[in-house]
Amino acid sequence: MKPQSLRDIKREATAKALANAAFELAIERGMDEFVVEDVVQRAGYSRRTFANHFSCKEEAIASAVISFSSTEEAEFEMLDKPENITPLNALQQWLKLQLTANLLWKLREIISLSKRHPSLEPYILSMFHGLQKRAQETLSSYFEGRYSEEYTYLLVGALYGALLPVLDGSLTVLLPGDSAEGHPEATTFDQYLAKTFSYLRSGF
Repeated sequence: MKPQSLRDIKREATAKALANAAFELAIERGMDEFVVEDVVQRAGYSRRTFANHFSCKEEAIASAVISFSSTEEAEFEMLDKPENITPLNALQQWLKLQLTANLLWKLREIISLSKRHPSLEPYILSMFHGLQKRAQETLSSYFEGRYSEEYTYLLVGALYGALLPVLDGSLTVLLPGDSAEGHPEATTFDQYLAKTFSYLRSGF
């Protein structure tokens, strides 16, 4: 993996600060109660710097779920994986790195916001596609052509598609940190993920 330059590291840090500021303001005030000027003031940058990274506050908000770094890829490479590991098992290990409690919470909050503010939807779709693409590229790179691209695309698409009803509230699944009060029989996220992988391994 090619090491990042200092310039790239600084650029990613700036983008992350702006995105997090936009996300925080959206959660605190609601989409209609802040503008780009509020974002740059909170993050400590100029409007010109904001424009170098994002086209609008909606894009910045959606980008808050992206790590802006290759940390996950590096950690995935260092995992102790058996020599005969399958793409499905490798993807399960990848998700444990990517789907942290903080990321899942941000995804759910952003999708909840988009239900009230449709202007967010295209940026959320782009962001979610980006998460899928990173997973697919990581698998393809790791297995170096041992499996067809069609297979890895289908695998990743099926799994990330299964996450959407959890994040948009269509299914009652407790995310890490959620209270079971009022939902005593609700499935936890880990249980849901285990069931999803079981279906993918043995069929529906």
